[in-house]
Amino acid sequence: MRAVVQRVLEAQVTVDGNIVSQIGPGFLVLLGVGQEDEQSDARYLAEKIAYLRVFPDESGKMNRNILDAGGAVLVVSQFTLYGDCRRGRRPSFSEAASPEMAEKLYGEFVSLLRHNGVPVQTGVFQADMQVSLVNDGPVTILLSSQGEF
Repeated sequence: MRAVVQRVLEAQVTVDGNIVSQIGPGFLVLLGVGQEDEQSDARYLAEKIAYLRVFPDESGKMNRNILDAGGAVLVVSQFTLYGDCRRGRRPSFSEAASPEMAEKLYGEFVSLLRHNGVPVQTGVFQADMQVSLVNDGPVTILLSSQGEF
């Protein structure tokens, strides 16, 4: 699994002109699921994101996690994180999971975040979404359950 984690002041997802989810301060997580991913990958990333210390403490140091900061997470599925652009000019998405597998692991990831006590909102799986955010910092972290991005 791959994730782009952005610390935000706010974020929202709109589908067909309607806001379907939104958060205040926290993380916007763009989540991609690969063909080789399993439940253990979802568990790894959910725990990593729940306890990632990138929120400022009283002295301004990035020393607090999302739970300490009282933030929420907006998770948006993003199969294009598995786009391979090394050959040609059009990305290949052959390493991305099938929609059925991706939706299952996406749901597992969201459930695991919630199990860790994190308030979570989601986009609409496989929808044409418009995602807006106010990046805070900016702080953007790339994560992969396979060790590379």
